[in-house]
Amino acid sequence: MLLLAGTIPIKGLSLLLGKIDVTEQEVMVDDQVLDINRGTAAMMAAACTVCQEYDLESPMGLVAGDIGASDGSSEIYEYLANNLSRMDVKVLTFHYIMPNIKWNQKVLEKIRSLKEKPILIADAGGMYAAKAGGDSGCYDIFTPDLGELAFLADEKAVHPTYTRGFIFHMEDDVPELISRAFKSKNTARTLFVKGKVDYICQDGEILEKIEQPNIEALESVGGTGDIITGVISGLVRAGKSPVDACRIAGKVNRRAGELCHPTPATQVKDIIECIPEALTEVLGRKG
Repeated sequence: MLLLAGTIPIKGLSLLLGKIDVTEQEVMVDDQVLDINRGTAAMMAAACTVCQEYDLESPMGLVAGDIGASDGSSEIYEYLANNLSRMDVKVLTFHYIMPNIKWNQKVLEKIRSLKEKPILIADAGGMYAAKAGGDSGCYDIFTPDLGELAFLADEKAVHPTYTRGFIFHMEDDVPELISRAFKSKNTARTLFVKGKVDYICQDGEILEKIEQPNIEALESVGGTGDIITGVISGLVRAGKSPVDACRIAGKVNRRAGELCHPTPATQVKDIIECIPEALTEVLGRKG
């Protein structure tokens, strides 16, 4: 099972667990309709699309409403801590969730007790909780943007807000930030750094840079990073190694963006619709 966990900015939305269904306009988890164009829902739609292309069962979604009060996030953490041992989870992705070191460590404690540890992927708040608690080494893949990479590179910061200025202003020196993050043991083994240039890294070594196609119109489209995390999750569930999943996802995301002929009005759903064609092309080029 691929389990995707994250919050939705809807006040009072109860904890939901169910198979993810995707149409052209919406994502559904346990019959609850979610906006496909942002955040956790966009990530789930992208992962579901990849799983469909591989004829895999649909991912499961674990979501709750949270507008910053941490209530929904705590519900997700608590559910995982209490129920993971009864779930056959092969890949677990944490996305938008309020970072809670204590609850994250409870979940990791439960994971360590399992006979088969799931592959762990984290973006956004899930990544912040892991780094702040010193638990990054428990994760297999992180997907930071440049600002988040600076946070990972700062061994003293407990949240991106507190990244020290001299490190934050090193964003033009991505290799140095990657090196600092790995030397400080503040990141997962495999890293997908999102930006104008995407960096695929393992154990502190840059394995590949993805620069093309460079589509300027996509820079104003929020949610492309969510797509990357979802595509990586789906590819890992399909049996790709973390590094290969990152390499393919970076190329698929850019090609899908190109195929949708973006304008300032383009939304994430338009890119997601092009993932199947982009995936076919990228895998075809890989032979």
